[in-house]
Amino acid sequence: MINLVKKFIKKVFKDIFRKRKQLKIGLYGPPNGGKTTLANRICQDWIGEEMGLVSNIEHETREIQVKESVKVEKDGKSLMFNLVDTPGIATRIDYEDFMKKGLSESESKRRAKEATRGVIDSIKWLDTMDVVLVVLDATKDPYSQVNITIIGNLAARNIPVLVVGNKIDLKRSKIKKVKSAFPQYEVIGISAKKGKNMDEFYEALFVLAG
Repeated sequence: MINLVKKFIKKVFKDIFRKRKQLKIGLYGPPNGGKTTLANRICQDWIGEEMGLVSNIEHETREIQVKESVKVEKDGKSLMFNLVDTPGIATRIDYEDFMKKGLSESESKRRAKEATRGVIDSIKWLDTMDVVLVVLDATKDPYSQVNITIIGNLAARNIPVLVVGNKIDLKRSKIKKVKSAFPQYEVIGISAKKGKNMDEFYEALFVLAG
């Protein structure tokens, strides 16, 4: 049954690629999973520039960022798409968490407000996405409430999904656990920071689109 679901998702993905000259691919996931790091890696690999700032403080990306006309080429084939980096999805945002990172109270409250608005915008933008890359920290429990919320929103919209288990360069990463958590989707383990398994990542896009 799981294999049939995967085949159906791949067929939907292929049909979208055939019908559209340029896709909108969104990076979604919880804060600090590595969405912007992956966006930067893709942009560096193919257009020679970065997309956004990376920080160890959660919710660094608080606004939707779009990089247009990213072209990926492999084995004589090419994909052209607009890459959309979204703020991290969270079920709870507390300004005190920012203060623990060393920010002032006023700055923390401002960032918490912006982060909340960013989460709302991320959900709204789901309806405009052709494909979503769910970027998860492979060192953390994939069965979190946030991840369940994200996957639930995607399943309700029938959006083609590739789950990306990031940070596999870290010893405590458990990509097998990520795969077992989301058997209905293709799961690729990478390190966006180190560039590990990026060929496999790009190949997954082409397999789904071919």
